[in-house]
Amino acid sequence: MKTLADFNFKDKKALIRVDFNVPLDENFHVTDATRIEAAKPTIDKILADGGSVILMSHLGRPKGVEAKYSLKHILSTASEILGVSVKFAENCIGEPAKTAAANLKVGEVLLLENLRFHNEEEAGDVAFSKELASLGDIYVNDAFGTAHRAHASTTIIAQFFPDHKCFGMLLAREIESLNRVLKNSEKPVTAVLGGSKVSSKITVIENILDKVNHMIIGGGMTFTFVKALGGKIGDSICEDDKQELALEILRLAKEKGVQIHIPVDVIAADAFSNDAKTQIVDVNNIPDGWQGLDAGPKSLENFKKVILESKTILWNGPLGVFEMPSFAKGTIELGNYIAEATANGAFSLVGGGDSVSAVKQFGLEEKMSYVSTGGGAMLEMLEGRTLPGIAAILD
Repeated sequence: MKTLADFNFKDKKALIRVDFNVPLDENFHVTDATRIEAAKPTIDKILADGGSVILMSHLGRPKGVEAKYSLKHILSTASEILGVSVKFAENCIGEPAKTAAANLKVGEVLLLENLRFHNEEEAGDVAFSKELASLGDIYVNDAFGTAHRAHASTTIIAQFFPDHKCFGMLLAREIESLNRVLKNSEKPVTAVLGGSKVSSKITVIENILDKVNHMIIGGGMTFTFVKALGGKIGDSICEDDKQELALEILRLAKEKGVQIHIPVDVIAADAFSNDAKTQIVDVNNIPDGWQGLDAGPKSLENFKKVILESKTILWNGPLGVFEMPSFAKGTIELGNYIAEATANGAFSLVGGGDSVSAVKQFGLEEKMSYVSTGGGAMLEMLEGRTLPGIAAILD
């Protein structure tokens, strides 16, 4: 696996695929610069070597050229974070890009305009990839969030740098962290899978059953399992057509010696609202007109014991509707248990949009071993798929 450490960038132009697809407010100010901050170590190393940097990214889902999706909106934030005045090319190909790249001096950083202003980017067009490739000497992929897409700038471009391509620090760390869970984990290994649907996690569950000792199932998924086992779930969310699948997962887990932990009690509400009436009820006996919206106290005690005995922990999905304060306790407590286990020497990996939002919201980010930057990409790796953006560098 070639990383930045394998190259000296002195007098070289590094063409880096970053993921600067950051949220903007109505005045086009960046509201969360995490992704720009995540790319800084890679950029710093190249500049410290005596190289220069050309950054490629997409922003949003534009239909052709749309001013609101221009990357020039993030220039001032990027300059501030990187500590250099970032230059801008009005296009990612053609004369503006060529001239700006040719004039780039050692220690300078250039940001190209939104790749997705060209349909060829998402189509994985070879000619478009070749034109992008002509701008730099070494190709660096540091965009985990887009590594699962075979786009021009994430995958196709790599063929034009047969011996001069590598992973950036962020992408290398993502791969290492996932491998630490999937390939060389210290046992016992616990996976916590939450969220609302079994169907969205089925391939993940199937792929990791061979790699874990414990699996905690939480969130809305719980009730498909509970109903399949004959419990009464009231008005709780449930995928009726996935009950057979839930039973099959339990059977497979038993066969492989994996202990499955499902909530034994829940915080039930009489409406899907933060202000609803609530009660703690047995997970198998939720009254009609009530729905389970968070894990209950006995469940949390059970989960705590499992987490604190674990040496490797994967967390993907919340235990309840954490966006509502009344139903956030389960997710917060789970985060605290994982933080405690991490402080005691366990390796913890958090990934998937909702879990990442939760650890950030509740101030737990710094207490985890690694928080993944790529939702879809991480899920696909957990499903056992080879991501095209990663394969292109390894090729």
